[in-house]
Amino acid sequence: MCIAALLLSACASVPTAYQPPTVDIASFRPIPSGTMAPRFRIVLHVVNPNAVPLKLRGIAYSVSIEGKEVMTGASNSLPVIDAYGDGDIKLMASANLLNSLELLNAFVSQSRASYHYKFDAKLDPGGGRPVLHVVDEGEAGLKR
Repeated sequence: MCIAALLLSACASVPTAYQPPTVDIASFRPIPSGTMAPRFRIVLHVVNPNAVPLKLRGIAYSVSIEGKEVMTGASNSLPVIDAYGDGDIKLMASANLLNSLELLNAFVSQSRASYHYKFDAKLDPGGGRPVLHVVDEGEAGLKR
């Protein structure tokens, strides 16, 4: 009986299944840079549906337009998202100058109303949890 009670109490202390957080792009804006390579601020909104705080170890991300990778970045300085809470992760991305120039040339030579974009991020929650992949893609219009 004692062994059965001990096993039951051990099972009760095992945490419930981990649910992946929800990650959405909240904003994507150019920011001033002192160099020729443009920089952008990307804000991700994260919702943590778990009973424990989300302490991300790191994130790596890229932005592609028309299949060309034009921005990349990584960070290991990330806020903790409270249990059953939400928060924003602010990222800085630098443009790949050569790919950006090729893309600009394509924009000038091909007049189109919209272009395909893709944001791809890998978030590492650590603690033996699986890496989270976030992909957001679609069409973005150009102002004329």
